[in-house]
This record gives sequence, structure tokens and C-alpha cells, in this order.
Amino acid sequence: MIRTITLGSCVSVQGIFVRAFGDGRIAIRDGEKTFVGRPVQLGAPAGASLSF
Repeated sequence: MIRTITLGSCVSVQGIFVRAFGDGRIAIRDGEKTFVGRPVQLGAPAGASLSF
């Protein structure tokens, strides 16, 4: 499964999911390198109001 993580405030990496850690971070593989970071949230955060 392809996942996207953030490595900092402006850097994102996309790759194949490798494993999940207990602190909420995940590892992904992009070619030969493995990166660990926080997963990007899908959709609106829980409890968010989307009224216009």
C-alpha cells in the first residue's frame, strides 16, 4: 500500500508501507531508502466543521 509521511514541516515522502511504530510513526520504503515519519491524515480531522 502506498502511504505518505511528513519528515518536517515542509517535506513529504511517498512510498510502500513497511511497518507501524507504537508512537504513531510509520516506516515507508522509497526504492532503496526507508524513511520514518508521521502519516499524512486522509480527509478532514475528526470533529472538524466544514460549513461554508
